[in-house]
Amino acid sequence: MPTNVKRVKVADEVWIVTALLHRDNPRREDFTVREIVERANTESIHDKLRPGVYIHASQHCVANRPPNPGRYRMLYATGKGRRRLFRTGDSYHPDREDGKVLPNKEDLPEEYRDLIDWYNTKFKKMARREAEEDRLLGLRGMWKGLWKDEKPDDYVRRLRKDWG
Repeated sequence: MPTNVKRVKVADEVWIVTALLHRDNPRREDFTVREIVERANTESIHDKLRPGVYIHASQHCVANRPPNPGRYRMLYATGKGRRRLFRTGDSYHPDREDGKVLPNKEDLPEEYRDLIDWYNTKFKKMARREAEEDRLLGLRGMWKGLWKDEKPDDYVRRLRKDWG
């Protein structure tokens, strides 16, 4: 590692490479932990891949997993071994309430600082658009108030009264 390069925290490095994967592959929802580790290796933010990258991508940075010990909320587990960047509105483990979501811009090497702006504008906008376009999510609240004038059991009985 050159002496003029700022030493990046492992959690921040994991966020950087995951953000790069998202930016380079805008149609992909998530990535495998292996893809994140491989991108960290090829990106070479440090002179060699640090062993902590894997555990941060699989556990320490993952919002919806119990903290052990990291409390970051930088990634979100979408399935077994699959991760994406954490977004506002994602569920997370309650013990991660105050966990760090984004690196501090000034803690990043100059060439990666634009990722913070990209995340706050384009990535968040993509996430909102995806949620709006999701037909199943669009049904949320559709039946609200269905039983407001009668108890659910009475409603079901009324529906079934002519069933022979």
